[in-house]
Amino acid sequence: MDTGVTVVGSGQVGGVPDVLRVTLGVEVMAPDVASAVARVGERTEAVVAALRAHGIEGSRLSTSAVNVFQHYREPGTDVAYQAQHTIQVESKDLTGFGALLNAAVDAAGNSLTMNGLQFDIEDKSELLVQARELAFQQARAKAEHLARLSGFSLGSVTAIAETQNHFPIRRAYNASKAAGFDAAINVTPGDSSVEVSLEVHFAWA
Repeated sequence: MDTGVTVVGSGQVGGVPDVLRVTLGVEVMAPDVASAVARVGERTEAVVAALRAHGIEGSRLSTSAVNVFQHYREPGTDVAYQAQHTIQVESKDLTGFGALLNAAVDAAGNSLTMNGLQFDIEDKSELLVQARELAFQQARAKAEHLARLSGFSLGSVTAIAETQNHFPIRRAYNASKAAGFDAAINVTPGDSSVEVSLEVHFAWA
């Protein structure tokens, strides 16, 4: 068994968000699977075209889920099928949420759903460097304190394990079956942060 001390240090650094991510969906009901799939496909294409016309690049539009299932109905009523297509939308325009949402509503109407939005930092590399440095400083300070308490001298580092977390600012909205939005809807981004935890093993000198 290695002698020494194992400690955990953490460092958290905040930054200003530079990307807005919105999760939109299109949801339709139909009496058969083929119709449900066809209708959700048409309306999804309309939403994507509207978003691209609004300035969203194709590389910032992606499908995150597609579902088709039988919708529960009371016994004795006609069977219906529900189709859903969920789209992840990214925008660098942090203040254009209302207009972007209106573009999607105009394209899909009451078929549009929205699962929420988040503000995030696209490139976290520099924040991670800073958080890692803070985490290591905290780990060393803990180890030095424990070494003094136990009457040992701190030696070299023999092992490090890292865990990363990031905390984007999230806003949740339920736009399901809504039929129009005020273009003046504004959302305000706050700080987003990343956190690094380091488990560090120091040998005794």
